Amino acid sequence: MILVIGGGPAGRFAAVRLGNAGREVLLVEKGAIGGQCLNYGCMAVCALNDAARHMQRNREFAAAGILDGAPEIHFPALLGGMDRVQEKIRAVLDQETKNAGVEILYGSTARLDGRKVFIDGEEVEAEAVVIATGSVPAVPVVEGISLPGVYTAHTLPRMETLPGDLVIVGGGVQAAEFAYIFSMLGSRVTVLARSAFLKGLDPRLRRLALKELKDVDIKECAALNGVNGNERVESVSYGGNESETCRADAVLLAAGLVPNAAMIEGVEKGLKGEVRVNDRMETSVKGVYAAGDVTGGPFLTPVARLQGVVAAENILGIDRRFDPAAVPQSISLANELAFCTAGDDDGVEFSVPAPAGPGSFWSVPSGDTGIGKIRVDRESGEVRGVWAASPGAGIIATYMADAIRHRRTVHDLDGLLDVHPIPDGVHGLIGYAASWLRDHPKE
Repeated sequence: MILVIGGGPAGRFAAVRLGNAGREVLLVEKGAIGGQCLNYGCMAVCALNDAARHMQRNREFAAAGILDGAPEIHFPALLGGMDRVQEKIRAVLDQETKNAGVEILYGSTARLDGRKVFIDGEEVEAEAVVIATGSVPAVPVVEGISLPGVYTAHTLPRMETLPGDLVIVGGGVQAAEFAYIFSMLGSRVTVLARSAFLKGLDPRLRRLALKELKDVDIKECAALNGVNGNERVESVSYGGNESETCRADAVLLAAGLVPNAAMIEGVEKGLKGEVRVNDRMETSVKGVYAAGDVTGGPFLTPVARLQGVVAAENILGIDRRFDPAAVPQSISLANELAFCTAGDDDGVEFSVPAPAGPGSFWSVPSGDTGIGKIRVDRESGEVRGVWAASPGAGIIATYMADAIRHRRTVHDLDGLLDVHPIPDGVHGLIGYAASWLRDHPKE
């Protein structure tokens, strides 16, 4: 029997791969199948972002006289509807996993100590183990952090009413996505970023993000010092030695994730508690593998899925390695802001405003259709980076990331025929870049 601990993307993909290969697999899941992505992360953001974009568009239509007034959001109904859809997806994943021949044990806790495995305190024998226990929200240790009204993505579904004043703690992707959502739903949102907000993001994408978050009060270099209140949250304190205070009906902690590895002992770990693995997803203990968020960042579902498959195939005796090069990412605001690079800054850059198309036609008056940008190697024409902001930027970034990994050139892709209309500017840049490189050979 092969034991998989955790039913998120990494564990489920590992279990299904092993089950489809005819192996006996037991998947232990303490909570709900689907892990961080389905229950608290990607799908929750999709659900709430859909509603936020709808509210934004309705207001724009009302301002243009196309609609007679804009509707109000019914926040409890939104969360309730989100949960019902998530439950349906859980049922699909459960059946899909069982159809692969995997036995799922819900509501139980698995613990590992080196090569010894315990389920609900009882030791069990396993031919191999895949640790896929995921991650949990990072919670700062400050006074008042346990007050009612302080939420993480895991506890957000318990929020009973839409906050009038919401403070979001964090300066990365998650903080930006929730800031957009709640500002569009009607909250007054303040973001406290410990350092710079969306630091490391391409400057043009960052400017677009800030434009889409124009109604959000973003405070940089503003570390959370404490949460204040009696029976529930009333305000937060932030800043340096001279701490400032701002009002808050609720606080949402969105300062990232940390590996969920407290129940894992006897294997080598890193400084942040992550389980260390090699490129076969093997831990320091023979026969014990790990995949997904528990191995450390970048905490992305596609990465976790691939790592789960790599672990499973090595258990099956197939030599497969995990290569994390050119991983596409995106931020969901009014547009998708997607990007992927080869990890260097060399090359010639080409950029253009994104054209109007599905989801962006009505953004033309405000100039918010987005951008397309690529970086190309000056000599070979290899694609070295892509940045896109549009309603479907994540799709173009996915395929351009594959081009980066396989060292495809703009000459290879020249003549690409797109589906028209398509609201992204990247596809048009490919042919232009190929022509420019032919007309301007490197001396």
